[in-house]
Amino acid sequence: MKAIVANEFGPISQLQYADWPEPVAAGRTVVIEAEVIGVNFPDGLLVRGLYQMKPQTPFVPGMEVAGRVVAVGDEVTRFKIGDRVASVSSLGAYAERVAAHEASVMKLPDAISGQDACALLCGFGTSHHALKQRGQLQPGETLCVLGASGATGVAAVQIGKAMGARVIGVASSEAKREIARQSGADIVLGYDNLKDALKDATDGKGVDVAFDPVGGDAFDALSRSMAWNGRLLVVGFASGTIPKLPVNLTLVKGYSVVGVFWGAFTQKEPAVYAENMKELVGWHLAGKVKPVIEGVYALADAPAVLQRVLGRGAAGKIVLKP
Repeated sequence: MKAIVANEFGPISQLQYADWPEPVAAGRTVVIEAEVIGVNFPDGLLVRGLYQMKPQTPFVPGMEVAGRVVAVGDEVTRFKIGDRVASVSSLGAYAERVAAHEASVMKLPDAISGQDACALLCGFGTSHHALKQRGQLQPGETLCVLGASGATGVAAVQIGKAMGARVIGVASSEAKREIARQSGADIVLGYDNLKDALKDATDGKGVDVAFDPVGGDAFDALSRSMAWNGRLLVVGFASGTIPKLPVNLTLVKGYSVVGVFWGAFTQKEPAVYAENMKELVGWHLAGKVKPVIEGVYALADAPAVLQRVLGRGAAGKIVLKP
């Protein structure tokens, strides 16, 4: 079969569209014929050797796949050949067929497309966990979302509204701010003079919960814009700069800085993760959340697509098709 292969850690341009061994269903493993493959920012970090984990090379990147089960291991009890499913894992999804442990696989209702299913896994899953478990967002609170036109940003805006928050979306261009606005943001801002803009938008009170997948200077602005008892969620560093926190601000302003690592959460708290996904799917079926799919590209185009995602040139969710 064909897959996107990283023979060594390095630039995205070194990825190859090449032959790769067919996956085998054994034990509790199922094999999924890929219909749609999700593209995520961490995929690019992994390829460049900049992510929290470093697999042995060569490897196939990719975290999300939706499709149909074509083989099952002899210990599999939850799935059969022909089931329509989606799966999330740390590796292996940029391929025509993917092996997945049945614990990481969920059945898909017919009403959910493969594209939306992939978006609901990592992007919406990260934002939901961030706002629900880590940020404990409450109805009526003010939520500020950086990168509000990206895959996790759009998700955070929509989930924030579903949870009853007043949402401020921050994005770098008018086109991206329009995406945040259409996703439900009550106020949209750019990054220029962000500290002053947030002060005006909150009448000087500050932000109750901040969702930051960007880092850099924007984090610095947030660190000075938090409300008393606020929660500043550290989600990622798409700017390429890991900021330093003046911890005296947390003392004086009485807020918390909270790390968000969704991948570890899914492993350490699988029952909570399953409940989260059940709630997200329910919200999707009820029309409360709806992923923004920017584009669908061929699997062979993954290197170019991933390079654009890493360069923060994408808006919404991008998916691949074999």
